[in-house]
Amino acid sequence: MNDRVAVVIPAKDEVDRIATTIRACRAIPHVDLVLVVDDGSEDGTQHAARNAGAVVVRHSVNRGKASAMETGSSVVAMRDIEGRPARMLMFIDADMGESAVECAALVEPVFSGEIDLAIAALPPEEGSKGPVMAAKLARSAIVRATGWRPYQPLSGIRCITREAFNAALPLAHGWGVETGMTIDVLTAGFTVQEVPCNLRGRPIPRDLSGSIHRSTQYRDVLVAISSRRMRGVHAPKDVIVKVAATQKPGLPYTVNYAL
Repeated sequence: MNDRVAVVIPAKDEVDRIATTIRACRAIPHVDLVLVVDDGSEDGTQHAARNAGAVVVRHSVNRGKASAMETGSSVVAMRDIEGRPARMLMFIDADMGESAVECAALVEPVFSGEIDLAIAALPPEEGSKGPVMAAKLARSAIVRATGWRPYQPLSGIRCITREAFNAALPLAHGWGVETGMTIDVLTAGFTVQEVPCNLRGRPIPRDLSGSIHRSTQYRDVLVAISSRRMRGVHAPKDVIVKVAATQKPGLPYTVNYAL
């Protein structure tokens, strides 16, 4: 069994929180590598990350979350030890701060071999009035393609085996990465589960910048969905009907093609 986890943290302009997040990640059992991908930051993110003990790689310009995740996974692969199993990957947002240690709950279900992808289900944001449009769009697309109904389809905090991650490559662009990954992993026959984690990141502001972020997120999710529909990435409808009928919230879900 693989007993090592590499934490990959995509980060842009997170100098105020990155060090605290890194220290919390290093306290997660089985984590032996914390890698920060500085995605074109204009502040001291990379220096703060190195000082906190992380390995840092940097994009000279901002390429987006999906690109940072792919860069991170490639660097982790180069640091894997020959003759030993590949590290599992855990993707964590840079603004989680001390609460990042709660991601430990994602590790054991994957280590046990019960699931291939554990997704953090976060507490609702304070003042939230319900799912944003991008989340509704992502959820409906995942249901149509796989039969699985996720609670938080846009949660980017995930622990995944290398085999399952490779099944999702190339990753969907930008903020569509989570939706694309979930569909790709499930249709490839891997097992997914949402795991409650008491995580607290920075809430998306309810101002112009927040509206722009939500619009960009919706666009990227729509692109991820459309590209998979064009390529026919979905389970057969008869399989979806049979598997979805046995679905129980919060438990592992697999598209069982043998049904």
